Amino acid sequence: MKPNDISLITLSTRIRDERKSQGLSQTELADLAGVSLNFVSQLESAKSTVRIDKVLQVLSTLGLELHIRYGKMGISQ
Repeated sequence: MKPNDISLITLSTRIRDERKSQGLSQTELADLAGVSLNFVSQLESAKSTVRIDKVLQVLSTLGLELHIRYGKMGISQ
């Protein structure tokens, strides 16, 4: 596993956990975020080819923020 894979898995897990904590299905999140169900599924599965603009739409819908720090990726709690 590459270091970037760990960050993607962390992001995917955080998104899935937040979706579930808000009581949303993948379909509901996709509709609210304006993305496809397939995209949400791939995002939560840590598929490495997801589009960042759509990732940001999903994060915004869930009330999450992505913070970029020099050399590290952090996810706001």
